[in-house]
Parts: sequence; structure tokens; C-alpha cells
Amino acid sequence: MYDVITVGSATVDALVRTEFSEMVHGKHKEECIAYPVGAKILMKELILTVGGGGTNSAVSLSRLGHKVAFLGKIGSKENSKRVTNQLRKENIDTPLIIRSRTGRTGYSIVLDSKKHDRTILIFRGSNNNLRFDEIKLKKLKTKWFYFSSMIETSFKTLEKIAIYAAKNNIPIAFNISSYLAKKGKNYLKNILKKVKILVLNKEEAALLVGRGDIKDIFKKINRLGPKTIAITDGRHGVYAYENNYFYHGKSHNIEVVETTGAGDAFASSFLSGIMRKNDIEFALKLGITNAESVIQHHGAKEKLLKYNEVLKIIKKRPIKITKRKL
Repeated sequence: MYDVITVGSATVDALVRTEFSEMVHGKHKEECIAYPVGAKILMKELILTVGGGGTNSAVSLSRLGHKVAFLGKIGSKENSKRVTNQLRKENIDTPLIIRSRTGRTGYSIVLDSKKHDRTILIFRGSNNNLRFDEIKLKKLKTKWFYFSSMIETSFKTLEKIAIYAAKNNIPIAFNISSYLAKKGKNYLKNILKKVKILVLNKEEAALLVGRGDIKDIFKKINRLGPKTIAITDGRHGVYAYENNYFYHGKSHNIEVVETTGAGDAFASSFLSGIMRKNDIEFALKLGITNAESVIQHHGAKEKLLKYNEVLKIIKKRPIKITKRKL
């Protein structure tokens, strides 16, 4: 029996750093990363690692002391071995992984971090084609499911896994993406009504139910199904809702190197806190602490913390949590 099965994407990530990119403004005044046309640009650093919301969350939960399996779809060549080898090094079970004979493992190129953010070129590969009939249901023995964002055929599979989870009384935590949030609440309704914990950022929440007072946003999302909701808001911290109570966890004023993987780190650690103590305040502290560790370094996984490490940091640098009844 697993503590949690994470369901989501797996990619091989190439983190690229150069000295020649600069910020420019596009047609709609959006900020863009620019490189000289026709130039050969030397890379200052190239790091190959394993990424994707499903694997990032699996590693986070495993380091926090949970028994974890990853369910996703990859190719069958060299990059797939990189994914499975990395997961096994992190004590994550891999028998649930589906291997495509013809498709390729997902791949992404993470370009220079500018203004503490990143631009990512993504090849989804087999991540988009996870079919429900490929999954061995007898192996889905778990106390929780954790869903990260998936699209196309794989999203339909998430819906079917949600039905399976509901029939077997297995709670679901769901960390959605801006892509899915843009699809709207009607597109997501079949999953959301079966979700116990929903984690999203402020922009995703606005895309899902519209802008407005944060408390009204919580009420609108709660009516869609989720009982526990956490909304991250960058330097402003994290807001949470459960049982008609409103919570706010204040972030520390720290230097941000880049934000890759911060959402995965928070959401998975928040779930860990719920699994361990069923306590929102503790879950917020766990999530904020692990996310802050990640954003002070390059890469989504390198500085994910172990459970004892998180507790030491929380003791050394307490996080202020406020709680009010709505």
C-alpha cells in the first residue's frame, strides 16, 4: 500500500544558462527573452535533470518520508532510462510507469532565468497520451492520489482515475496549471467534484472562477467540490480555506534565484502536512518552507528538503499563520 501515487508528466529537462540573453518588450508590451539572430551562443552552463509535475511531486513526497509511486507515460529509449533511474534513486516505485514503443519521453529546455522567472520550451511527447486501459488497476493500492496537470488523452485518463478513486474512497489532491484553468470550470468539473485538496496560484484561481475578493474566490471554488483549497500568491504568501475557516501563511523575505518547481514543491508538501497531521496550519508551514528552499536555487528538485530538515528550518525561522472564520 502506497501513501500516495503521483499522476502526471515526466520530462528530461535541459537547464541552459548563457551570458547573451536580454529582456525586450513584445507587441503587447509583454516581457520577452531575446537572443541575437544568426549568432552562435555559448552556454555558460548546461544541466540535465528529470522534471515534470508528476516526478517533481513524487520526489518531494518521497524525501518527506512517504511511500510513493509514480504513474505516467514515457518513451522506451535513453531518456526514459534517465527518468526511471532518477526516480529509483529517490526511492520511488516505478512499476506503474507506462512505456510507449513509438512515442518519446517528454523534453524541455529551461532558458536563462531573468527577473527570477524562466522561459521553458516544452516537448510533451508521451505525456499527452496516457490511456486508462494501459493502467493496471490492481496495482493502484494507495491512501492518496496526487494529480498534476495533464492534457489531451491524459486529461481524460485523469477523469477516469478520479472516478476509480471515488469508487474506492481514495482522496485526491490536484495541482492544476494555467492551461487547465484557462479551460474553465465546466471543463474541469468532473474532476473537481471528486477532489479533496485543490492547490493553485492566484492567476489560475482568477482564470477558473474570476477575479475578486480572495474569500469570495474560495467560496466559488468550494462550490465546485474541493473541501480544502490553497492559493499561492508569490511574495504575499499563501491563502487557504477549509471548513469555513480562512488561513494566511506569510512568506519570508528571501532572495529568489528562480521559481522552477516552486508550485510542485508547495503543493506536494502541503499534502504531506495534511497526510501527517491533518492540520492546515502545519501543512502551510511545510509547503512554504519547502517552496522557499527550491526558489533559492536553480532546478526544481535539487533543494527539496527531507522531513527533518523542514522541521529544523520551521523551528529556526517560524512562519506566521493567521486564521479567521469566514
